[in-house]
Amino acid sequence: MSSYFIIVVLLFIFSSAKGESLVIGSPQIIRAAPHDDVILPCHLDPPFNVEGLTVEWSKPDLKPDPSDRLSRVEYVHLYRDRREVTDMKLPSYVSRTSLFTDDLKHGNISLKISNVTVADTGRYRCFIPKLQSRVKESVVQL
Repeated sequence: MSSYFIIVVLLFIFSSAKGESLVIGSPQIIRAAPHDDVILPCHLDPPFNVEGLTVEWSKPDLKPDPSDRLSRVEYVHLYRDRREVTDMKLPSYVSRTSLFTDDLKHGNISLKISNVTVADTGRYRCFIPKLQSRVKESVVQL
């Protein structure tokens, strides 16, 4: 049994007793071939409606553009105010990412990436900043 799995189970048991939902991503590496569509799984357990919350998907290994004085993070996908926010999105992901918006009410924050490229390889972070929980994020490897 992997240590990641044991940690997730222990966090789930402890947090469930307190009524918190945890952000859970896949512990498995997600594989895709170029031009495939892929889903990066991420959800809340127990399920919790996140339609009114911000959901951020980013690549934590990317550093902000040094020419950006404000050191802003660009997102793979950003959902805020019940809609996708495209002006803070990495250009290579524009028109290629989506959430399952009908399933947000059930805690599904999985990200679909269309037309995968080799440059998409890496770690992805799903994060709900205002979730009332100690586990607000998870990392999924593509």
